[in-house]
Amino acid sequence: MQKAALIPELLVTDLERSLAFYCGVLGFEVLYDRPEEGFASLRHGEAEIMLETWRGEPDAWVTGPLAPPFGRGINFQIACEDVEALAERVRLAGLPFFRPPATARYRVVGQIVIVRRLLVQDPDGYLLRFAQDIASEAAP
Repeated sequence: MQKAALIPELLVTDLERSLAFYCGVLGFEVLYDRPEEGFASLRHGEAEIMLETWRGEPDAWVTGPLAPPFGRGINFQIACEDVEALAERVRLAGLPFFRPPATARYRVVGQIVIVRRLLVQDPDGYLLRFAQDIASEAAP
């Protein structure tokens, strides 16, 4: 099985709620899971993440106190083929956007890359930034 070069593992408070959000709303698929351990590995396109239920174990890989919202100070950019279709799924689920769909321009190695993006928070507060490349042009 091919694995992504970087796979973040997110601690979550309720795996079923998180799976409903990631798979049911955002369209991730479960690659494999260990329900008895409160664990699932997911994929969206070429992006992968792992979810693990936080149970307060003293030997968990946690560097400090864990308090909601989780993941403060980080966001995960996930390549997306159709931001507008994903935005519609979020709307239909009645969920809020952290930032609604918008177009952004970034200078990248002598080019301007035009990206359509949207940001949502998962049930535990992790910030997900879905980005769809629209076009590129020469930088001034």
